[in-house]
Amino acid sequence: MGNLSLATLAIIIANVLFSMQGFKDYSFFNKYKFGIREVQRGEYMRMITSGFLHADWQHLIFNMITLFFFADVVIAYAGITHFVLVYIFSLVLGSLFALFFHRNEPYYTAVGASGAVTGILYASILFNPQMLIIVFVIPMPAYIFGIGYLLYSIYGMKSRTDNIGHSAHFGGAVGGLIYALAYQPSLINREPLLIMGMLVPIALLFVFRKKIER
Repeated sequence: MGNLSLATLAIIIANVLFSMQGFKDYSFFNKYKFGIREVQRGEYMRMITSGFLHADWQHLIFNMITLFFFADVVIAYAGITHFVLVYIFSLVLGSLFALFFHRNEPYYTAVGASGAVTGILYASILFNPQMLIIVFVIPMPAYIFGIGYLLYSIYGMKSRTDNIGHSAHFGGAVGGLIYALAYQPSLINREPLLIMGMLVPIALLFVFRKKIER
């Protein structure tokens, strides 16, 4: 965990360059961010381009560090091609979740690679269920981090204190789960409790959907 492949490096560089341009040029940021009104009128490329923009340096660095630590797990188990496909699939599914949950909010906007990165995180957890990570010098199972991250995202969707696409995290997680299980169906029989646990925050999202939507 934590090796830097050329594919991971290319994605990180693309995110950094695209985000930096957005930081200094608001018209560029505004042109490529995710927006419900714009997507609903046919600007579908925003569903992808918004995944390479970030709200600020903290948002960008957090996403890229998370990607750095988990990308090589997916690459080791599935290869570079599938890593890239998981990333793109999770990015698109994350945008679709955002479109679904905020479809009645024409002025809703969001940016971030979080959906794609969450997909990589969830796929890596399934591929390596025993994986441990260090959070504030405390070792913990990666699946605890993943589940906790989504539970926090429910709060983020409700509070809306930033421009981060929290709903995309769930689409990304679903994307990572679907892709990992499709690639390695035996995981369904080998890790049923883990899969059910990872589905809990996604189920809660739909249970509390009416309280989150506005």
